[in-house]
Amino acid sequence: MIDIYLSINNREQVLKLPVLPSELSIPSPVNNETYNTIGQGDIKLIGQRGLKTITIESFFPSKDYPFLRDRTYRGWEYVDIIESWIDRRIPIRLIITDTPINIPCVIESFEYGLDRSGDIFYTLSLSEFRFIQLEQRRV
Repeated sequence: MIDIYLSINNREQVLKLPVLPSELSIPSPVNNETYNTIGQGDIKLIGQRGLKTITIESFFPSKDYPFLRDRTYRGWEYVDIIESWIDRRIPIRLIITDTPINIPCVIESFEYGLDRSGDIFYTLSLSEFRFIQLEQRRV
């Protein structure tokens, strides 16, 4: 069975999502370009891979439920942790167990609200983060 983890700074702080979303989709775009030519009409140039994105929609429980995947935190504690990560302006890591998904990400948006039971429903939008590889010049 899969679990979803979010973490920062090589596991300095780790969140295991307590309630899995009903589904996940990870678009993996390619930046292809289409050009119109006089002699051949439209042609397609194959571009570089774009940044993957993922949106997680679920809820942070305010009370104990038998189906919870983790009971380390409750409701607003999750919100506070994610908000603090946004304030720190550092990439996070998304890991989905039993899959090859292990992606450094940035938080694009975090929307949350309450329902009548006190649970906090949220939408967390993530975008892949690529660490810049600088070439070193030999002198």
